[in-house]
Amino acid sequence: MKVLFLTLIDVESIEERNIYTDLLREFVKNGHKIYIISPIEHRKKQNTYLIKESNSTILKLKIGNIQKANILEKGFNTIFIEFQFVDAIKKHFSSIKFDFILYSTPPITLGKAVKYVKNRDKSKTYLLLKDIFPQNAVDIGIMSKDGVKGIIYRYFRAKEKALYRISDWIGCMSKANMEYILRHNLDIKQEKIEICPNSIEPFDMSISNDEKKAIRKRYCIPEDRMVFIYGGNLGKPQGIEFMLRCLHSQRNNKKVFFIIIGNGTEYGRIQIYLEKYKTENVVLYQWLPKEDYDKVLAACDVGLIFLDYKFTIPNFPSRLLSYMNAKLPVLACTDRSSDIGKIIVENNFGWWCPSNDVQTFKLKIKDIRKTETYFEKCKNAYGTLLRLYSAKDSYEIITNHNCHK
Repeated sequence: MKVLFLTLIDVESIEERNIYTDLLREFVKNGHKIYIISPIEHRKKQNTYLIKESNSTILKLKIGNIQKANILEKGFNTIFIEFQFVDAIKKHFSSIKFDFILYSTPPITLGKAVKYVKNRDKSKTYLLLKDIFPQNAVDIGIMSKDGVKGIIYRYFRAKEKALYRISDWIGCMSKANMEYILRHNLDIKQEKIEICPNSIEPFDMSISNDEKKAIRKRYCIPEDRMVFIYGGNLGKPQGIEFMLRCLHSQRNNKKVFFIIIGNGTEYGRIQIYLEKYKTENVVLYQWLPKEDYDKVLAACDVGLIFLDYKFTIPNFPSRLLSYMNAKLPVLACTDRSSDIGKIIVENNFGWWCPSNDVQTFKLKIKDIRKTETYFEKCKNAYGTLLRLYSAKDSYEIITNHNCHK
């Protein structure tokens, strides 16, 4: 098949490692040709260009700023993006007949591009649902269903429904994710929706004890403490207020250490907190090169996940897979809508804490330090990754719909 993948993720090569390129490589391994449209934001001051690899072509499309932009700029550019994608397809891929269109949310504003190619080429379409917008924005107060903001909400809600309609199949990240979509979109037929979880191509990240000591020394991480790591976005969805309250509860604990690696709208808030309280058992990095991040991850003991307690939609952060691949058990602090904590506990590779209960967080930290089954949970983390979250399995789920031509 000739497969078109539409994304807002910055992709320079199909050999990169993330939930999307790992999946696309499975298509390549099975003889399919991949075409990707991946954006370059205006702030980078680059024009549109093509990257051609042996079995893939990447169109780096110049668009307006979306990441790290104010809400008006981001909103306008998100609306305009589908027209830019259609124009790009007409200009650069006019002679290519696509058999299959694969695309993910965010954004939900790719419907016109998907519809254009579907009608032109009679393609089959598959939505990888990674984000339920605009309800997620309503949950954390960025958007409202009433007043002026309500007009914006209704516009994006209409775009969301249109994207679901144009999709032949919708792959959801978890059972709770799928049930939410069916419950709130009664016009969606159950047979077109299924669980197609976040997945990666697993690889062994194990390091020796000597390597672990060297990495900890390099990054000034104490050798004699249990080290918790959070790696990922630092924005409103992560419930940073609760994260800071949790860190504050451990500020005098000499037996634990916290590493936070990430960027986002709330990064400065964490920085100000650490400077104010001179916290000695927390270190904050805005960014690390991928290779360095993987080494630090492998030298830690427990992965952390934070989600705002106000969410009514069931999120499933992909950073979970990075922790599992590094054979780290996970402490998930989330709302009650997400089933990520349930999955972690049922598969015995971590712990769950409601993300509005600091006292429970303190008890979990205490329990984790004393647990006698730590190494069993490490083993289960990697084993569950191989069993449930392999890119190879996601490929089989997607292509099981007789979409081959």
